[in-house]
Amino acid sequence: MVRLRALLALVVVMSSLVACTRDKKEDVDSLPNGATLVDECAAAMREVKTTRFLIVADGEIAGLSLRRAEGTLTREGNAKGTAQIEQSGSTVELEFVIVGDKLYLKGPTGGYQTLPLTLAATVYDPSAILDPERGVVTMLESVTSPETEAAEAVGGKDAWRVAANTTGTGLAGLIPGLTGTIPTKLWIADADKRLLKAAFTLPGGSVTVTFEEYDVPAVISAP
Repeated sequence: MVRLRALLALVVVMSSLVACTRDKKEDVDSLPNGATLVDECAAAMREVKTTRFLIVADGEIAGLSLRRAEGTLTREGNAKGTAQIEQSGSTVELEFVIVGDKLYLKGPTGGYQTLPLTLAATVYDPSAILDPERGVVTMLESVTSPETEAAEAVGGKDAWRVAANTTGTGLAGLIPGLTGTIPTKLWIADADKRLLKAAFTLPGGSVTVTFEEYDVPAVISAP
């Protein structure tokens, strides 16, 4: 009788394990394909006209002087916002306006300086973010091994979380100064397939990028 009870208990446990394994597999199988989501996201981001963005860098990341940046962007490359840059061990906050090929930059003191936009590329150039040939789209097209992990809301919007890898080259227009293979998480909106959030794990820290207010009319002019 004791052996029979033990055998029955073992059968119950094994059945439970098989059921759990089956449920997990069914859960994974019900998720949308990661590669398809990324392709749809890249196509959707090509059509974006304006957005608000926030980039936050945490930790000590070699080669990355940008600590934080936020503002408004247009598809034409115009931008307005603020950025925090690390220089000689100190964090400097800058205000920037980009119109055409001109960068208007204001430091902690004084007014705006007018500079060629090409100078921004050496530190941080937000005009590249919505450029289909340099920014978010390039990053999305460079990812490898995308796999959908879960449904997860961002800012109250339903999204799919996709794990993937990208490279410093693929990220250059979005976050300059990085190298190697970079583990990546993407949150892609279920409704319109636009990118709501991206997180990049780097040696020494991480960088998170969020987007909101897509295609809200924005007029950016020289200060």
